[in-house]
Amino acid sequence: MVGSIEVHTQNGSVNNKSRCGAGGGSGGMEERLDELRHLLGKAEGDVLRIVGVGAGAWGSVFAAMLQDSYGQFREKVQIRIWRRAGRTVDKATAEQLFEVINSREEVLRRLIRRCAYLKYVEARLGDRTLLADEILKDGFCLNMIHTPLCPLKVVTNLQEAVWDADIVVNGLPSTETREVFEEISHYWKERITVPIIISLSKGIEAALQPLPHIITPTQMINRATGIAMDNILYLGGPNIASEIYNKEYANARICGAEKWRKPLAKVLRQPHFIVWDNSDLVTHEVMGGLKNVYAIGAGMVAALTKESATSKSVYFAHCTSEMIFITHLLAEEPEKLAGPLLADTYVTLLKGRNAWYGQMLAKGELNLDMGDSISGKGMIQGVSAVGAFYELLSHSSLSMLHPEENKPVAPVELCPILKTLYRILITRELASQGILQALRDETLNDPRERIEIAQTHAFYRPSLLGQPS
Repeated sequence: MVGSIEVHTQNGSVNNKSRCGAGGGSGGMEERLDELRHLLGKAEGDVLRIVGVGAGAWGSVFAAMLQDSYGQFREKVQIRIWRRAGRTVDKATAEQLFEVINSREEVLRRLIRRCAYLKYVEARLGDRTLLADEILKDGFCLNMIHTPLCPLKVVTNLQEAVWDADIVVNGLPSTETREVFEEISHYWKERITVPIIISLSKGIEAALQPLPHIITPTQMINRATGIAMDNILYLGGPNIASEIYNKEYANARICGAEKWRKPLAKVLRQPHFIVWDNSDLVTHEVMGGLKNVYAIGAGMVAALTKESATSKSVYFAHCTSEMIFITHLLAEEPEKLAGPLLADTYVTLLKGRNAWYGQMLAKGELNLDMGDSISGKGMIQGVSAVGAFYELLSHSSLSMLHPEENKPVAPVELCPILKTLYRILITRELASQGILQALRDETLNDPRERIEIAQTHAFYRPSLLGQPS
């Protein structure tokens, strides 16, 4: 049937209908696509090329949502995703994949129709090694195998993927963004048109010269490629990738220049995925990295106290007060960030990979020597963010007057949870149990006092986000 798309629901059933947005039906989707094409100067017959760079859970889901919504308009848009070639799927994961396929009738039927089922049988038996890029073509993201996606067009050659792309979606971890986009910049030297870049990455780096400041993924992309910040946007929100694909109601913000954020918000909006737009790009991006810091500690507390609601609430009070304190350093109007930050923190504590990582460390099922790229989960971005925020907030140039000791101290001295996480994850001076010791320290101040300090002292430091003082 022309224009129909298989949409996999949470129980594995399939609805043959388009994932269409508020416009209603494929007509509304096509109108929004046409508006974006017009803004980008696309002539009749000139295909709009969208490519995702990086195939983690959120990057893969984002590409699959676009494919579900707009893939039917083949003469107008092409949606592809790049991932590195050569990553193998281990036998345990292949066995899980086989179980997922056979538990979902429509997925099984789809693979049989595509003559793609036999390789999963062979991998299950150990007679074949699957590759991450070949299973992604069938709709399986290596970091999220229990949520089958629609089939995707996968490219493993980066130059082929990006050289003529009109819109590039950065689905890479922040720790890989600079390196990959520096390579991409070589392929764009002869470009006449300037691409639009949407970054999904939630992570930061710290730079201490000439003044301490944060470097976000959008800034990394800007510096690596020379693409103006007006053409680079950030999209983030309180969401879990697999739940969004299964049509759980969610919302997000796309932040950046008005020329692009408003039409892109329109194109991305769906009945179950509401996309708002905002001009404050870098601050929202930093907040997406900040919540990952404290999510790791929350996972540790949950595991060490056997999910004690009381202990988790004590931790939540302290970590939210530290986040509020830090936002007052970063933003002139921090109150505007409270809702988005707390919502993103809440969902991450409930089901995010950073909280899961903290739990696994505390249980002894993972250890720090295994690194922060975990099979089946992807990059744990909270680890590098702990190091970055600690380095920044330890710098003497940011010193402020300690309210009780009446002497200058670096801001990190008022953030005991951040300090403890740094000693656990970065310097490895403490075991995971150190987080409980920090919470039970009798000298620990009431978290309300930290918030009062933030609200009554004018210590907004625009230089932290690279803005003039």
